[in-house]
Amino acid sequence: MELLSSSKAFGGSQRVYRHQSSVCACPMSFAIFLPPQAEEAPVPVLWYLSGLTCSHQNVMDKGEYRAAASANGIAIICPDTSPRGPEVPDEPENWQFGGGAGFYLDATQAPYDRHYRMESYVRDELPALVAEHFPLDMERQGIFGHSMGGHGAITLALKNPGRYGSVSAFAPISQPMTAGWSRPAFEKYLGADEASWRAYDSTALIADGHRVRDLLVDQGTADGFLQEGLRPWLLEIACAQAGIPLELTMREGYDHSYNFVSTFMAQHIAWHAQRLKA
Repeated sequence: MELLSSSKAFGGSQRVYRHQSSVCACPMSFAIFLPPQAEEAPVPVLWYLSGLTCSHQNVMDKGEYRAAASANGIAIICPDTSPRGPEVPDEPENWQFGGGAGFYLDATQAPYDRHYRMESYVRDELPALVAEHFPLDMERQGIFGHSMGGHGAITLALKNPGRYGSVSAFAPISQPMTAGWSRPAFEKYLGADEASWRAYDSTALIADGHRVRDLLVDQGTADGFLQEGLRPWLLEIACAQAGIPLELTMREGYDHSYNFVSTFMAQHIAWHAQRLKA
């Protein structure tokens, strides 16, 4: 594991690392913020999954999470959104597929199945790596994300309820099986059999019996992707039918940008902290 950068912030340490991933068969980078409390004892972990076209860098630059993470004594880990590199198949002109658009799934279709294994990377390989090298309490993990990352956070939490003690999302893709920007990617990654897509769709997972204790979602009313891509009402219906407590707040006038995410970041971190420290 190679340290790429390190700087002090709010009494803690913001770092970026690169390592060789056996799961994704390429080098992968991630960011980790260790709060000052990590100098005394292992701290809870909050995973942040970014959206389409992003990497770990976007939330580092614009997410404004470090003050809240330090105040609550929580480490924030930000993986990349996809495998990258000259050997990784990509569609550079298509921002909804390939590099920056891994959708946090394990591809089953060639040539993508060798590298695009983001679910296994985020769920298994990266947690094992950070547990070995950093003072983290891996018994207390939460997960959240934005847009495509919100989709990934909710699906991972639904399928791994013993792993994540809390889950929230900013403007998640609620039903990627039918959304215009994710349906074509699902077919390329997973094949034409839509039954296999259900494992990566929040509403389908809930309908199939998967559960979380509760869920926090913020969504901007001025989000240009709201009607065609995000459709939080579908998640609201699924949670209501399954009896999952969902706190969905429509934020008047906010769009899809990190101006929206950063505005409510501290509230989400405090919400996670309350659950992870209970």
